[in-house]
Amino acid sequence: MESGATSELAALKTKLRATWIAGDFGEIARFYANQAEDFIKRLDLKPGMNVLDVACGTGNLALPAARAGATVTGVDIAPNLVEQARNNAKAAGLSGKFDEGDAEALPYDDAAFDAVVTMFGAMFAPRPDLVAAELKRVCRPGGFIAMANWTPSGFIGKMFKTTASHVPPPPGMTSPVLWGVEETVRERFGEGISKVETKLQKIHWEFPFSPAEVVEHFRVYYGPTQKAFGALDENGQAALRKDLEQLWTENNQATDGTTSLDADYLEVIARRA
Repeated sequence: MESGATSELAALKTKLRATWIAGDFGEIARFYANQAEDFIKRLDLKPGMNVLDVACGTGNLALPAARAGATVTGVDIAPNLVEQARNNAKAAGLSGKFDEGDAEALPYDDAAFDAVVTMFGAMFAPRPDLVAAELKRVCRPGGFIAMANWTPSGFIGKMFKTTASHVPPPPGMTSPVLWGVEETVRERFGEGISKVETKLQKIHWEFPFSPAEVVEHFRVYYGPTQKAFGALDENGQAALRKDLEQLWTENNQATDGTTSLDADYLEVIARRA
């Protein structure tokens, strides 16, 4: 039984890694890079702090943290994103160390970092209790963990729900957006945390094209959306596209042929005891 469960988990991990390697997440991340920078500014990082960006993607948090004078390490499960983060740091004249690694088994010593940050990243690992334990383990006593997690009721939560109605998530996968529920976050962090502060924040998405073109943009570049479309036949793809276009259109605030909308996320600051 145990070996079966182990092999199922290994298959799920392989699938998730392939999902984030697919597409080109950098083409999604760039549309909220400025707001990722705002997230880092609110943390008031001090020069010389050791900061770990978990599930760093292309460096949306790591780069502004380095710009603030922090000593930055980024880690991500997708090697192509790690490479992009390295290249982005180099292009910006910033130093940082970027590693391939898993949020459920971080390749770092206990209490190695003053701050551990993650934006729309660690929330996607399949075993949240392990993620919480690892984020706490690598954060020094007196340091803090800062997360930005999509909420179930916000726009991106609705997008995930719409997609899941056509392509159910793999077995053994806990819903990522539960990280966007305050009570769940408090429960997961629990022991070893002296204080948890949460605040609802928004990402304001601005795309210079129509909702239908935004759906196509996500289909091409966003791994989870690309994989969802790939799992469906022609009729299934048409149905998913129709529902996603309707969702983006209904929430669009722009009237000039572009797309503009707000997506809620839960900002979490957990102080290490």
